[in-house]
Amino acid sequence: MAKHIVIVEDDQDQRDNYQFALEQRGYQVTAYAGKDEAESGLKLQRPDLVILDIIMHDNIDAGFQLCAALLKIHPELPVLFLTERIGEIDRILGLRMGAWDYQPKPVSLDFLAEKVATLVRLGDIRIVSAETNDQKVKDIGHLQLLEESRQAKWQGQEILGLTLTEFRMIEALTRRPGNILTYDTLAQATHQHYVSNNTISTHIRNIKRKIKLIDTDFDAIKSEYGMGYRWSDR
Repeated sequence: MAKHIVIVEDDQDQRDNYQFALEQRGYQVTAYAGKDEAESGLKLQRPDLVILDIIMHDNIDAGFQLCAALLKIHPELPVLFLTERIGEIDRILGLRMGAWDYQPKPVSLDFLAEKVATLVRLGDIRIVSAETNDQKVKDIGHLQLLEESRQAKWQGQEILGLTLTEFRMIEALTRRPGNILTYDTLAQATHQHYVSNNTISTHIRNIKRKIKLIDTDFDAIKSEYGMGYRWSDR
């Protein structure tokens, strides 16, 4: 069965182009022109991926509002923001909300198709892994990394709401425990085009906050002032 992709984009030309490109690659695509109609339609079914613009018509935060509403209904729903709002604060907010990725416009249709394929594949791995519990697990002290599904556990409990970027950063930090990872190295680990030191620090704070929901004494990520961070789970 074809994977179901939902596009929420108020610009008709862009919406039509995205839909055509993805349908050419075998996806079933549903396209909405605004927040309200998309929210109504998505209450009834969970697609495999949602692509969201942020500014829609007169609402400059429509995509953020829709993302929050959808993740309450479908907590593990893969969300890709595709937007002209490329400021650092917007990127941080989108990822903090639980989006799996955040891409600036304009974007080539080939790149978009590859990004969709990657996120859909990751979503499938997470579903299969959850059902079979059969995947490679890396243990680092109290931490477990489930590598195929890009999930993590602390003291045996899943770290909820961990984004793909946050997982990649934990994976990088724990590759050589005790060693300092510079901001540049951590930026490369996110696989994003441009990541500032402030963005890295925000991701680290989010990781800590999510693990502290399990263990209030968590202190394995150490800050090295002006240099970066290191993992020291002792």
